[in-house]
Amino acid sequence: MIPVTEFRQFTEQQPAFRVLKPWWDVFTDYLSVVMLMIGVFGCTLQVMQDKIICLPQRTSLPNQSILMQNNNESAMESSLPTATNLSYLPKEMKGLKFNLDLQQYSFINQMCYEKALHWYAKYFPYLVLIHTVIFMVCSNFWFKFPGSSSKIEHFVSILGKCFDSPWTTRALSEVSGENPEEKDPKQNQGSKCDINDSVVEASLEKAQSLKSIPEKIVVDKPSASVLEKKEGEQAKALFEKVKKFRLHVEEGDILYMMYVRQTVIKVLKFLLIIAYNSALVSEVQITVNCNVDIQEMTGYKHFSCNHTMAHLFSKLSYCYLCFVAVYGFTCLYTSYWLFYRSLKEYSFEYVRQETGIDDIPDVKNDFAFMLHMIDQYDPLYSKRFAVFLSEVSENKLKQLNLNHEWTAEKLRLKLQVNSNNRLELQLFMLSGLPDTIFEVTELQSLKLEIINNVTIPASISQLEDLQELSLYQCCLKVHTAANSFLKENLKVLRVKFDDSRELPNWFYGLRNLEELYLIGSLSPDTTKDKTVTLESLRELKSLKILSLKSNFTKIPQSIVDVSHHLQRLYIHNDGTKLVMLNNLKKMVNLIDLELVHCDLERIPHAIFSLSNLQELDLKENNIRSIEEIISFQHLRKLTCLKLWHNSIAYIPEHVKKLGSLERLYFSHNKIEILPSHLFLCNKLRHLDMSNNDIRFIPPEIGVLQSLQYFSVSCNKIENLPDELFFCKKLKTLKLGRNTLSLLSPKISSLVQLTHLELKGNHFEVLPPELSLCRALKRSGLVVEDLLFDTLPSDIRDQMKAE
Repeated sequence: MIPVTEFRQFTEQQPAFRVLKPWWDVFTDYLSVVMLMIGVFGCTLQVMQDKIICLPQRTSLPNQSILMQNNNESAMESSLPTATNLSYLPKEMKGLKFNLDLQQYSFINQMCYEKALHWYAKYFPYLVLIHTVIFMVCSNFWFKFPGSSSKIEHFVSILGKCFDSPWTTRALSEVSGENPEEKDPKQNQGSKCDINDSVVEASLEKAQSLKSIPEKIVVDKPSASVLEKKEGEQAKALFEKVKKFRLHVEEGDILYMMYVRQTVIKVLKFLLIIAYNSALVSEVQITVNCNVDIQEMTGYKHFSCNHTMAHLFSKLSYCYLCFVAVYGFTCLYTSYWLFYRSLKEYSFEYVRQETGIDDIPDVKNDFAFMLHMIDQYDPLYSKRFAVFLSEVSENKLKQLNLNHEWTAEKLRLKLQVNSNNRLELQLFMLSGLPDTIFEVTELQSLKLEIINNVTIPASISQLEDLQELSLYQCCLKVHTAANSFLKENLKVLRVKFDDSRELPNWFYGLRNLEELYLIGSLSPDTTKDKTVTLESLRELKSLKILSLKSNFTKIPQSIVDVSHHLQRLYIHNDGTKLVMLNNLKKMVNLIDLELVHCDLERIPHAIFSLSNLQELDLKENNIRSIEEIISFQHLRKLTCLKLWHNSIAYIPEHVKKLGSLERLYFSHNKIEILPSHLFLCNKLRHLDMSNNDIRFIPPEIGVLQSLQYFSVSCNKIENLPDELFFCKKLKTLKLGRNTLSLLSPKISSLVQLTHLELKGNHFEVLPPELSLCRALKRSGLVVEDLLFDTLPSDIRDQMKAE
């Protein structure tokens, strides 16, 4: 029985492989066991018992005629001489006996066994043993071959986890909209065996995929919430494994080819065994005539032998032939199944209909073949395995994982007040949108970054205070009910996109939207590749602020749709030259305009038609001359002009005509002379001339009695006019990084000064009159520590006291 044990160890070394053994493989395995037992039994008999028994024939008695003449006897009374009847033997035969001794009989038996007995009768048990082992090796070779065993082990491992995972049932329940915890445990316990029972009604079609729930995963609700997070993480890992495994095994068909080859070998082996066994089984005879030339040793030449195992071996051989025939016909059926069915393609059509999961993909090659094999074992395996091929169930899993990870309490801890004084929640690089967001009802602003392939559900209507939504590189869809809610409630929308999928189409219908910020590649030219066309904004009837950070060559025509009610337009063009600005003339209600980084060389004439314009920002362009600045006198409401970060070399005299200006920015240019006529704009409250090449400040600066902010840092100024200190409303004075060596004591006149920057000059001491600037504290005095120490200690203490 030792070989049987070895066979059992061989076949059950990987018990999980049974799922890849269809009924015919299991049946042939049992036939192999029976045939192996026949071989073992025959071999045991060969070893334990005498193989053959031989006796000399009567016609071969030694020198029979001579013996009868010498003894004058009429005939022999017995066919064999007896031990007491030896007086008639001649002298030359007195050493021989009629009855052979034991050693002689054994010798004869061995000689006749080797020479007279047919080889089939001698080696039949060994042949059975060898053939059976070959059959077993062929049946299990694909489980051991390096090229196929790794795929099989991986597949069986994943399959077992998918089948046993409690999440399989939970995922099916999520798709079908049912709760597995409400199922009857008794029904679940017995449903695996009764999966095809006629009791299943049509009303339970969606629940059929849940009929295999093992009793061990039916848990009580108190413990379900504890288990779900761990189950979700395990199922998430299974989804990734299934994806990678599918990509790997669908590349080839080595498993299919190995199985075909071993089946073909078994069929050929079957034909060979049937052919030669049928021809030789008749050679197993009970009586065998043996002629051996050993007369000198025994006195006999002809023997009649009895093959002691012949009767039993004959029966065993016929029995063995019957088992081989059954085995062979089973292999023929397997061959028919292999060659007359499309096993390299597997369709989940039935599973899709039964479970309601429509996105389960069909598979091919080795993946398909293994699924066909497990269907022969139990179709329930492939159905439960299919759950992990579905993106729908994967998204449901991700959603539940998100809900467990991002609880409402955790989300509330991330709430912050944004620049618009709204309570904002920011979520970054999540796999989806947690449902728990909609429990944070106090939320006013939602910012989502790099979150793709999710749908904003109708439950967003629970966020009654939501007014602001930011989508940065997010590919989102919106439920119909959610779209209706956003149309009515959303006031601010920010979208940063890289392609058309990330630019939502639903935002064109947000009729109550007031602010729209778009960042990405936009172009009105539909012939260009890799750009997104801005469609009509006609439905945005409440839009007041539009910000576009893109790469236009001209202002899109779609902006004209909102020109009558648009108040603020911000265009950041990322260095692309903006050449056609005629559409600006139609935006008569604009009060704030920014044309940043548009590679403008002059101030666009279309701007001078915007009579309601209050603020203009032309930052980071290539403007060298501003002679057109005189035309700004027609913009009587213009209070803020930003011409910073350009290449302006001088300020024309016409600037004095801008009497309404309150804030003027000329920083980061190439201005060398600060003209006195600039200070005729006596309403200036904010003047920034930093980062230029200015060497002198005219005394006319004292005219600016409303000046509160003045910056000339990073210039080449050597002296400060005393008239500067006539601007008694100054709160911020920036003089850093110049060549100043003396600070006038008249600085004491600036009693409202809160910020003074002196760092980077050549000062040796600070005037003690700084103590009269009561609003100036140490934190507002930007100066070297050594220079600050030149002040009297009481003044230092005064300034350090907050």
